[in-house]
Amino acid sequence: MMRAGRPAVLMKLDWNELGTPRADRADGEWVEISGFATTLLPATKSAYFHLTAEPGCCPGCVPANPLAVIEVFAKRPIDLPLGSLRLRGRLAVCDDELGWRYQLKGAERKGWTRRRLLRATPLIALPMPALAQPMDGLAVDMHSHAGNVIDASFGRGSFSPVAEPMRQGSVSAICLAIVADALIIQRMDGRLRPIRSPAFGEVYRYSQVAFAKLHALAGEQRMPLLRTAADLRGAHSSVPSIIVASEGADFLEGKIERLAEAYQRWALRHLQLTHFTPNALGDIQTEPAVNGGLTAFGAEVVRQCNQMGIVVDVAHGTYELVKKVAAATRKPLVLSHTSLTEQPRAWTRLITPDHAKAVASTGGVIGIWPNLEFFSNYKAFADGFARMVDVVGIDHVGLGTDQLGIFAGSTMPSYANLSQLVAALGARYTPEETAKLLGGNYRRVFEASLS
Repeated sequence: MMRAGRPAVLMKLDWNELGTPRADRADGEWVEISGFATTLLPATKSAYFHLTAEPGCCPGCVPANPLAVIEVFAKRPIDLPLGSLRLRGRLAVCDDELGWRYQLKGAERKGWTRRRLLRATPLIALPMPALAQPMDGLAVDMHSHAGNVIDASFGRGSFSPVAEPMRQGSVSAICLAIVADALIIQRMDGRLRPIRSPAFGEVYRYSQVAFAKLHALAGEQRMPLLRTAADLRGAHSSVPSIIVASEGADFLEGKIERLAEAYQRWALRHLQLTHFTPNALGDIQTEPAVNGGLTAFGAEVVRQCNQMGIVVDVAHGTYELVKKVAAATRKPLVLSHTSLTEQPRAWTRLITPDHAKAVASTGGVIGIWPNLEFFSNYKAFADGFARMVDVVGIDHVGLGTDQLGIFAGSTMPSYANLSQLVAALGARYTPEETAKLLGGNYRRVFEASLS
């Protein structure tokens, strides 16, 4: 029996809990959950759709696993974003073998519109041009998978819009990343983990396909690839641009000459050393350490990146790895997407103050990611920036959205929404400081790395 009324505090439901007693006991309760909408036919608004933990490859494509899908019946048609959305409604646990086990009845989209943000925070005095045109079109995202480039690399689905949302949000450039170990990772135990060791050459061949797909997206959406510091200096949201990146250097497979190949053939200019698989370069935060931090090959890759002009990204690396990369590099480092914690949990992707200071000591930048697990709205997201600024200073913090890469859902699912973050940051910082946080600091590191 569905209970009437709405409690003051909603039960937050995680996808990993579906199928557990906690979720089943919530039958009839008001819950809140984030996910990606899938409709039977292409639609921008709907009152009926399926919610999944990960974005689908195409309209109508829904996982067969009943514990990976929630059937949504909305109170009224809901605008369906390109990224994740957060919903609240009454959970129904069904026994119908022909239907989905979980339904969300009377669902409403939960989030902060610009009007609600202005009501809730002291931003009403901000001039509207500051909201409409953040950073004069110069913002830079240090880490993104926008455009469905990951699924497209597996032959699943077409590209989704990237350039137009960037123009709407005044974002000039994004570091668009392939995922080097995508073939061999899978979600287990609440996190992505390696499921097997690849055959030699397998990851390299996949990376060639993925880089080619990234280039195809750039051509299809008329987005220039940035190859030099001068290119980024001239970049503006009127012509949104791409910095080619790789999340993980697994495709090198111990062959340093492949770094030059990626630089020349694919315009690679931003390299994250590790991802979710311990590789030949070093250790990662989400698996047991086996390399003592950074390997000798990893140090060689860092030196070659410095020499060629490739930004070195230490996201996902352990604190020991970061300290050793900081000692090896001659250029500033980037840790592109994370946030701060004083009490790290096991296998966390967050970093401690000392971890952050090791990156900042090189002149580098730490990117704050809009993970809904940690930041429920734009004010909270801005608070995440502020906490990192308090630790490392205004010159060492940036934006790393990890767009289409956050399983918990994103506080900022579209670049078109950047103005809301600008407004929230504007309550704390001057326009000049906000400009540093949303692009200026990364521009400095990019120029130093490519000089």
